[in-house]
Amino acid sequence: MNKILEGLVVSSAGIGRKQIVFDDNTGLITSVGDVKVPRENVDYFYDDDCLVFAGFIDIHVHAREDVTGKFKYKEDFRSISRAAVNGGVTAMADMPNNPSPPIDEKSYYEKLSLISPMKVPIFLYAGIGNTTLPLGFDVPYKLFMSQSVGDLFFDSEKALENTLRHYEGESVSFHCEDGDILKKCKNKDDHFARRPAEAEVVSIGKAIKLIEKYSLKGKICHVSTGEGLLKILAAKDAGICVKAEVTPWHLYYNHEGLNTFERNFFQVNPPIRKRHDQQMLLKHFIRGDIDFLATDHAPHTLTEKQDGISGLTGLDTFGPFVSWMIKEKNVSLEIIAKTCAENPGTFLNQFLPSLNEAFGLYNNLGKGLGLIEEDHTASFTVLNTKKSITIRNNLIKSKASWSPFEGKTFPGSVHEVFVNGRTNIDKLVR
Repeated sequence: MNKILEGLVVSSAGIGRKQIVFDDNTGLITSVGDVKVPRENVDYFYDDDCLVFAGFIDIHVHAREDVTGKFKYKEDFRSISRAAVNGGVTAMADMPNNPSPPIDEKSYYEKLSLISPMKVPIFLYAGIGNTTLPLGFDVPYKLFMSQSVGDLFFDSEKALENTLRHYEGESVSFHCEDGDILKKCKNKDDHFARRPAEAEVVSIGKAIKLIEKYSLKGKICHVSTGEGLLKILAAKDAGICVKAEVTPWHLYYNHEGLNTFERNFFQVNPPIRKRHDQQMLLKHFIRGDIDFLATDHAPHTLTEKQDGISGLTGLDTFGPFVSWMIKEKNVSLEIIAKTCAENPGTFLNQFLPSLNEAFGLYNNLGKGLGLIEEDHTASFTVLNTKKSITIRNNLIKSKASWSPFEGKTFPGSVHEVFVNGRTNIDKLVR
């Protein structure tokens, strides 16, 4: 049955009041156009306080669930779906650093089977390790250039090259911290010193060379240094296929501004950097030079955090954080649409044909995610830019039940979320 949504619709091309018609049975958009239907006949109407985006997508999360079930106490696919919708996120991609990582067709299918049936679309990265080979269907891959959290990493550049040469032309996302530098700094006094900016900058340089050498579709995860970002931008200018993602906390916080408790509790790999790095990332985000806003959502218990484990949660606060970027940092609406919906959608859509042929799990997405266009999924994030929200841990839907933004007031909030034509989706993922 067709439904009509009217509101201020935002895309990278601009903003305007439009009416979107979608079929709530198929979950697909049937048309997008000017306001013609009288307001009393519109099913979902949003005034000018609200902005309608194509559904936000987070291409870097850690759902924690795998076939072992070892870390389901931290998070699982059901709870991460609730956290996502709570933050205005309508699709996501899960990283492979599990106790039993998806590294071949069998392990990939086993993990994928835990997701189905999916109310909120979840894609899976496959891991790259010392003895892995590409899968028989197109997927995104994740490569840890040194040890972070988990056992999927490389000890030497020779081992890395011996493996990566098999992945020519594939889509590979890199966690960039140089292992040799980390080893030299492992006995430093604190986490910030043990994982210095130099480790990321050097590793990004090495990753870019590998991306060029093996014609990879490269992505550098959670860029935290200004110098590292400039290397990526220079590589782009040279025609190398590399993109950059940044996290909310590397944009919001800086090392100098954290108190002693926060410096310990906000431990993350790579660390929250100095103010000049934060300012550099913000400047280039505002310019449109950064490709993705991604949370690296990494839930742990409070006890684990107090014991010094790395990782921060971010899905529940995605939409409110975006309102801060819009209102406080003057990021244009067009850039928000591009980094939070369109670019992530393009990234995931490239895998749809092969994954649907192999598994058929994403057939309901039509032409794909990230755009408000005919035959694309009717997933929308509606932000109220005038209704502020103060983040409290009791509002968090993640099993972690805490946020690095606890107590912070953001100028806007998530007003409504549609996933494949359905609203109140959080009630469907109990």
